[in-house]
Amino acid sequence: MQDELLKNSKLAFIGCGVMAESIVSGLLRQKLVESDQIVASHPRAERRAELAEKHQIKTFSANADAVKSLPAENSVVFLCVKPQRIASVLHELKNSVSETHLIVSIIAGALIETISTALSNQFVVRTMPNTPSQIGAGMTAWTCSENVKPQQREQVKMLLTALGKETYVETENMIDMATALSATGPTYIFMMMEAMTDAGVHLGFSREVSKELVQQTMLGSTLFAIESHKHPAELRNMVTSPGGTSAEAIYQMEKGGLRTVLSKAIYAAYQRAVDLGKRK
Repeated sequence: MQDELLKNSKLAFIGCGVMAESIVSGLLRQKLVESDQIVASHPRAERRAELAEKHQIKTFSANADAVKSLPAENSVVFLCVKPQRIASVLHELKNSVSETHLIVSIIAGALIETISTALSNQFVVRTMPNTPSQIGAGMTAWTCSENVKPQQREQVKMLLTALGKETYVETENMIDMATALSATGPTYIFMMMEAMTDAGVHLGFSREVSKELVQQTMLGSTLFAIESHKHPAELRNMVTSPGGTSAEAIYQMEKGGLRTVLSKAIYAAYQRAVDLGKRK
């Protein structure tokens, strides 16, 4: 059922790629907005045609034209382009964005101050979704400039539910932290899945059987951890018998420095996210 907060909103998705389409799909699937409330821009004609046919939304080749189609009030502009294109896109939009538009960025490293200054707009939200958002099972961290009004914050929360769960963080630095932990997080999980599947094949399983065993084990373990509310160490101890298979496996992982490698990987991703924000 459509909420009153979003009933009269107009949304523009600038650079409607995979993640932007995930938001569009989620919003329409959950009936939070109607297709005639959404417009999108993309440089390729075939992509525009695909979006229009699939979601019944209006599309534009020029980013500025998509924004100009929005009313000044109760409109949200989603910035969804690649980080390396942010400077040129902000330049394109600077005379099209209204000072009353709500700007929501999903661009890694794009600082609120950078966006606000370039667009002369004080209502800027910075978000960081992750890959599972494509199936409505994502985790999105977000924060905003102090000028964003309470009602606009509620709108943002509602819009982000189209991707899965959302959590507000107090500082912009925490968005870089979330980039390293949850946005980059699927990379760590997928690599672990790949390694475990390969190990299963080495033991003698077919790749399909090994993959199924690993995927269901990861899914079940995650759901169990969420429902049990126990610390991961408690859960690990529950399945670790003295002298058993888990104890031997843990010994080898600790010996190989698994914790240290993961910690270093996450910190390296954080440093990279911070570095992206320093680029002009």
